[in-house]
Amino acid sequence: MDYQGFFTSALDRLRAERRYRVFADIERVAGRFPQAIWHAPDGPRPITVWCSNDYLGMGQHPDVIAAMADTAQRLGTGAGGTRNISGNSHPIVRLEAELADLHAKEAALVFTSGYISNQTGISTIARLIPGCLILSDALNHNSMIEGVRQSGCEKAIFRHNDLDHLEELLRGAGDRPKLIVFESVYSMDGDVSPIHAMCDLAERYGAMTYLDEVHAVGMYGPRGGGIADREGAMGRIDVIEGTLGKAFGVLGGYIAASRAVADAVRSYAPGFIFTTALPPAVAAAAAASVRHLKRSGAEREGQQRQVARTKEALAAAGLPILPTETHIVPIMVGDAEACKAASDRLLEKHGIYIQPINYPTVPRGTERLRITPSPLHDETAIAELTAALVEVWGVLGLPLGRGRMAAE
Repeated sequence: MDYQGFFTSALDRLRAERRYRVFADIERVAGRFPQAIWHAPDGPRPITVWCSNDYLGMGQHPDVIAAMADTAQRLGTGAGGTRNISGNSHPIVRLEAELADLHAKEAALVFTSGYISNQTGISTIARLIPGCLILSDALNHNSMIEGVRQSGCEKAIFRHNDLDHLEELLRGAGDRPKLIVFESVYSMDGDVSPIHAMCDLAERYGAMTYLDEVHAVGMYGPRGGGIADREGAMGRIDVIEGTLGKAFGVLGGYIAASRAVADAVRSYAPGFIFTTALPPAVAAAAAASVRHLKRSGAEREGQQRQVARTKEALAAAGLPILPTETHIVPIMVGDAEACKAASDRLLEKHGIYIQPINYPTVPRGTERLRITPSPLHDETAIAELTAALVEVWGVLGLPLGRGRMAAE
């Protein structure tokens, strides 16, 4: 039996479909974001990163770094166990209090990643509701899909942001318990869900709501609570999920909810009970970032300004950007091989890193480069990006102008 052949064949299929992923060896340098060092095959080279999920550059903020370093010096590096076995450090308790306050909820619960908080949170919540039907947006993240699957509950998929279809499914479900799971900002197309309208339907048909805010926390709302914060809808959402690894610049995920929901997940969720807790230094750094962004709007304002300027520059150059109302700027390519070639040329010739987004992250034929401008991408960086993209589009023979996908 050629066991190694199974794996080799699987990898060969990915390469044939132009879906084999190659990781760039990048070294971030504190104080120089979005500049970084690419450890290229021919040696280290400076680059500009245009696709980071450290959306506000908080991963290099002095207060965040100081909180991590000071806590590690005082408390050591590891958590020492699960939350049940000696890992329930004071910094993680304080972090949960900060997150509950951020979202105006009674309690919050921290997980080791945003993926785990969705996978474990959704599956546990739904499993604890007898006869629960989960209604899930068609474009929900894989972590949410896995949470739905692992719950073992019946599910119904509604067309993306389609309120009529959601209402049809809710009406058909009758009086049984229902959980609507959806995102605020969808990370590939950069569009936003109609939160108040979703809540109207949930209230009308007696459903519970679960909102993923991972691509919005820190960046939207008067205190960075996300799109629900900006729209004044946090009190209408039953469970808000977020991440500490994007705009907050650290690591981890969480849910914020009523005390009963948070305690039930804490008590029943295998993905929480049986995994080592976040180290105290990580929790302290995350709490410092959350506290800072609650009181400072400068980072949010700076990001929105630079996002707008980036979109204007790319559109003026005739590049096929997908219109969005958020910080996510997709440039449509529509072919896996061309998308990878564009990413490679940007990095190797222009020192600009933007990873290719191919299937299964997006449907075949909608491959793209996804740009995420930060407050620290200045006018010079925007001009260099625009010129580089125009050069790459010309060399590869990709169409300029707003094509069909951009117009959609």
